[in-house]
Amino acid sequence: MKHTNTSFGQSSNVEEFSNVGRTTNVGQSSRGLSRRAVLGGGAALLGGAFLSTSLAGCSAVAAGDVRQLKFWHLLSGGDGIKMNALVQQANEENEQFNATQTVLTWGTPYYTKLAMASVGGRAPDVAVMHATRVAGYAPGGLLDPWDLDILAEEGVTEEDFLPRVWEQGVVDGELFAIALDTHPFIMMYNTDVAEQAGVLGEDGLLQEITSPDQFLEVARAMQAVTGEHGLSYGFLNDGAQMWRLFYTLYAQHGVEIVLEEGQPVEIDMDAAVESLEFIQSLLDGTIATPTGDYGTAVSEFVTGGSGLFFTGVWELPTMQNAELPFNASVIPTLFGTPATYADSHSFVLPHQNVPDEDKRRDVYTFVASILKNSISWAEAGHIPSYQPIVESPAYAELDPQVNYAQAAEQVVFDPGAWFSGSGSDFQAYFAENVQSVFLGREDARSGMEGFVRRLEIMLNRPNPLEAA
Repeated sequence: MKHTNTSFGQSSNVEEFSNVGRTTNVGQSSRGLSRRAVLGGGAALLGGAFLSTSLAGCSAVAAGDVRQLKFWHLLSGGDGIKMNALVQQANEENEQFNATQTVLTWGTPYYTKLAMASVGGRAPDVAVMHATRVAGYAPGGLLDPWDLDILAEEGVTEEDFLPRVWEQGVVDGELFAIALDTHPFIMMYNTDVAEQAGVLGEDGLLQEITSPDQFLEVARAMQAVTGEHGLSYGFLNDGAQMWRLFYTLYAQHGVEIVLEEGQPVEIDMDAAVESLEFIQSLLDGTIATPTGDYGTAVSEFVTGGSGLFFTGVWELPTMQNAELPFNASVIPTLFGTPATYADSHSFVLPHQNVPDEDKRRDVYTFVASILKNSISWAEAGHIPSYQPIVESPAYAELDPQVNYAQAAEQVVFDPGAWFSGSGSDFQAYFAENVQSVFLGREDARSGMEGFVRRLEIMLNRPNPLEAA
């Protein structure tokens, strides 16, 4: 998932926040390392990679009697502001600990440093990880499992989560990740354009769309109103954007892609080809531009150049700040099976050889506090995973969030593999082989066959993190 870095220092990839919200830029290099570099001296590199959280300015009581929890995450911009407030609240509600944040660059830099920290014995007490990355980290012992009994003592149980979301954090029967949210790929629409196009229902919502042909008709009707495009969808040089739409449509065929080490890729090639050919039909220069990048798509939709926008829930604040007449929904079910691509920001316990039991117990309290106060996280567009929040009257009043909340019930995650997931190279492999299909320069089947061949090369390589 992409985050727009509008706060907390765009030029740096490491930031630290104290319990009073002070920001300190520690000027860390943004250069990433390969996973194999983690094994070839990661622990030594780690020693110079981070600055420890400073306690300067804290009283002797705060420094000596209050347990200090180190919390790493990759949330910046509006998400970072929301998370900072949740951390402040947890600290205020629990005098026995003080959690301080270290914010690292989204993607490879973050995940490399998290692995290095676990290998080098310098892991934080708790961290945020995309749920789709857990499959690569848990088998190698880089994460410690959560104790369900202690979690229950904090009022958090499996029954508080949707099954698909909970199960995404489970590896070999143990829970390694607790989802804070689901952040799906959705569809936003300009209500003024939709009304003029005659596709807005009496309830003020976009009419139900149930087939590929109907979607094309609605998009063309909106283009007739805007005079530019019916749909904004930026994908150029952006494997994540390409993959999000493709896997949503592919999963709507009622199928999945299965990746098992040393085995051929399990894929329904006919469903994959049909999904790609439908995307090609969207990129005809009328419904959507055939060469648009993500920034162009955002700008086009904000300025009224289109009626529809394929994007993530994280763009909700952008549209609200633009004071655009818009609403949002799940991407329509066009191929029979409700399915929405998504990921989850999840809490994990980076491995510690000898964890401080008191601090680890505090982490459970800390995470439970954030989950139980995550209505503010919903305000940023994300769907809270803790169901008591979603079922609350306060959430029912959030518009348009309530209109796409069902996405969490039909979520599909990346195929599990050590090399897949948000911020990994997996989506880059997709772009390398399939962008030419999006651009109309290659047929869908040959592009997908190239992607499958690339995946099978990776499946025949061992997970380098397991050796760590």
